[in-house]
Amino acid sequence: MNHHLPAVLKRLYTGRGWTLATAESYTGGLLGGLITGRPGSSEFYLGGVIAYSDRIKNELLSVGEDTLEGKGAVSPETARAMARGVRDKFRSTIGAAVTGIAGPGGGNPGKPVGLVYVAVAGPVGERVERYLFSGSRREIRLQAVREALRLLVAAAGPGYEQSR
Repeated sequence: MNHHLPAVLKRLYTGRGWTLATAESYTGGLLGGLITGRPGSSEFYLGGVIAYSDRIKNELLSVGEDTLEGKGAVSPETARAMARGVRDKFRSTIGAAVTGIAGPGGGNPGKPVGLVYVAVAGPVGERVERYLFSGSRREIRLQAVREALRLLVAAAGPGYEQSR
């Protein structure tokens, strides 16, 4: 794990006056935990939602039932909707979401173990990235959180591009 990323995130977001909220599924609060593990995180981090079940994704984050049923909980559409939903719910500058399959079970040929989507929604646009990680459940979760932190840092830096 790259432990300097939360410190970089704090510097970038507080320097811009930005706030952050997170929505996590299978990472179970690991992203929020790493962010709040640094002193001063309350200057920009508002909080997060652990939306493990589809019902919570729908009720708390406004992920549409049609998205959950049609695309699935692990999809770019759901990740994007989670990021938008947490941003709206917390009224933060940036919303970030992580959804995926950590294993060892739960995967299938179309959505294998290690498939992860990370989404960021903010004033400079929205971005969803797809990853396919390998390793243990713990390793997959840590890799996803590392990439989420990288994407959050990139969102505040030059050269951030929107994806649709």
